[in-house]
Amino acid sequence: MSCNLLVLLGATASGKTRLGVDLARLLQGEIISADSRQVYRGMDLGTGKDLAEYGEVPHHLIDIVDPGYEFNVFEFQQRAFAAIEEIRGREKLPLLVGGTGLYLDAVLRGYRLVAVPENPQLRTELADFDMPQLADRLLQLRPELHNHTDLTDRARLLRAIEIASGEAEAASELPPAPAIQPLVLGLQWPREILRQRITLRLKERIEQGMIDEVAALHAGGVPWATLEFYGLEYRFIAQHLQGILNRNDMTQKLGSAIHQFAKRQETWFRRMEKQGTRIHWLDGTRDALGEAMQVIARAG
Repeated sequence: MSCNLLVLLGATASGKTRLGVDLARLLQGEIISADSRQVYRGMDLGTGKDLAEYGEVPHHLIDIVDPGYEFNVFEFQQRAFAAIEEIRGREKLPLLVGGTGLYLDAVLRGYRLVAVPENPQLRTELADFDMPQLADRLLQLRPELHNHTDLTDRARLLRAIEIASGEAEAASELPPAPAIQPLVLGLQWPREILRQRITLRLKERIEQGMIDEVAALHAGGVPWATLEFYGLEYRFIAQHLQGILNRNDMTQKLGSAIHQFAKRQETWFRRMEKQGTRIHWLDGTRDALGEAMQVIARAG
């Protein structure tokens, strides 16, 4: 294959995991999960890990940290790059599979990310600056600034200056990102069919014990606020378990939220295309595996 990284993306409940596993079996590959919540141990049904589907196929970046750990896109990128190199070292094909657009972009576009801690010395230096002076300092560091909300709040402005300064200092020390030649596949369904799939999967996961999963996480020491921070299933089920929502309201609100989330994922994928990422779309209603193999064959 001319590509050295196969990417499979799609909205929630689109069937990415099953298709990714099928492709990994055919292509001697290993899967790297690009999902911001599947990194957490014990968060299984709520994140749709579908661990049983992997079988003998090796998978990475699943169940690597405990709930409450502040996992972020910087750490994901570093771990994903390391996994790509490790898999290549075994002469296998890495398959990046998931629906978290920011994580996918971090690998495909090679964001130069660094972890920037607080800088007390810099904050002392800036303590007497007024807002226009701080804004000018930030714009000197980032003349292409897009997020102008950073200019309207002093705390955000200070942190933005801190990050921009730290990134400038650390960028020269970052190890080079792996050279990737990706082939990006996208699994899509007609909107109404995807809605039906989301509704059915939610029903199945509740029947399989998703409410008990959230209760067990709280009993194991994960605060309600942390569970709610993880959104969707964990937010609404946590509210149900606290008596804020009855079961019917929880199910209705959660279903609606997941449908909205799927729309946001699709919007992100369209933006990726506008920014230059070529996505070869596969029709979920047909033979997606066959279509995928045809795309791969044409790509060489």
